Amino acid sequence: MSLTAVITGANRGIGLELARHYASEGYAVVGVCRQASDELKAVASEVIEGVDVTQQEGIAEIMTSLNGKKIDLLINNAGLLADEKLGELDLDSIRQQMEINAYAPLKVTEALLPNLKEGSKVALITSRMGSIADNDSGGRYGYRASKAALNAFGKSLSVDLKPQGIAVALLHPGFVKTRMVNFGGLITPEEAAQGLAARIADLNLENTGSFWHSNGELLPW
Repeated sequence: MSLTAVITGANRGIGLELARHYASEGYAVVGVCRQASDELKAVASEVIEGVDVTQQEGIAEIMTSLNGKKIDLLINNAGLLADEKLGELDLDSIRQQMEINAYAPLKVTEALLPNLKEGSKVALITSRMGSIADNDSGGRYGYRASKAALNAFGKSLSVDLKPQGIAVALLHPGFVKTRMVNFGGLITPEEAAQGLAARIADLNLENTGSFWHSNGELLPW
């Protein structure tokens, strides 16, 4: 019986490369996205599309599609980056980033708890921009706050799920050449996916709740 990996935001970028990686490892990959891509359809065992993870209807669609299916790996990858500057704050933008980057991963994980089991792993794709200690450039109010909130959620999830034998990782992929940053990153999505997969492979109940860079560096809160 093959292992099952569920990946949100799997239609492009880092999510797509993670889907490709785990498919190549023999996983049955379930890709969750708003709009499927041909590339995702080519590697995924199942695609759940038309899903807005910020809406209860979207969460319900995931739950219905995965009813009774055990999940070995859940990767909450869907995210949004916007830029707010002091004096030009857009609170609607900040709220939207909180909804997508922080609240949605928490809601998806909670909704899929019946599908997780002892030995399952949950990976939350966060950012070192969510590190308060590491912030030396300011700005990006919504993105920083939403990723810091995600880190807090992930730490609590790791504590609450440890007795069930479920480990949780908070993973920064690196500065990746994706549409989110207008392809101005330092590493490719393929390189990021390889690093993230290595961290997930090393995830266990001893290091659950840790905040890692995909290169293996332990990041400060």
